[in-house]
Amino acid sequence: MLQSMAMNSSFAESLALTFLPLFIAIDALGTLPFIISASEGLGKKEQRKMANVAILTTTVVGLIFLFFGQFVLKLMGISVGSFAIGGGLILLSISIHHLLTGSIVDIKKEEMVAVVPIGTPLLAGPATITTLLLLVSSYPIYIVLLSFILNILIAWIIFMGGRYIAAFLGEGGLRAISRIFSLLLAAIAVNMIITGLDMVGILNLPV
Repeated sequence: MLQSMAMNSSFAESLALTFLPLFIAIDALGTLPFIISASEGLGKKEQRKMANVAILTTTVVGLIFLFFGQFVLKLMGISVGSFAIGGGLILLSISIHHLLTGSIVDIKKEEMVAVVPIGTPLLAGPATITTLLLLVSSYPIYIVLLSFILNILIAWIIFMGGRYIAAFLGEGGLRAISRIFSLLLAAIAVNMIITGLDMVGILNLPV
């Protein structure tokens, strides 16, 4: 019984440690203003279709990198440590850009469509892809997959109720939440860089 409780505790802890970085990287709340802006003037059916296409795009891109990302790295001769350093630097630059400009990427309003840039690179962009690859190298793939599916489900719920959430939080509230996520993403990025430096032998961190 104690062993079962320990296994459940370990599963819950692993699920939380994989869920939170993905939640921050996907940043559905931070992407919500783009969905609202892009769907302005559309009927409810068209709005739902846009949200569904964006979520489907995110799911497909994420699953491809989840299951085949490490194979691609091995094929190209890139170590996980090197990828962690490069990915951490990218995440850090993304978070800094978001904090300074309020946007993840530079886009024009007329380019806001469900697949590009909402599905990718806003939702399934460098942050999400890097996080998936690094998580799957440290945790069982089924746990990372479950965390990813849960995050996709939450993102879909947020998009479906986007206008209600926006009305409740207000534009300032959405921006504040997005900025907080950017700070957390920056912290995760620094941790990725340090971990990568340790994995390639540049740093020797205590176990």
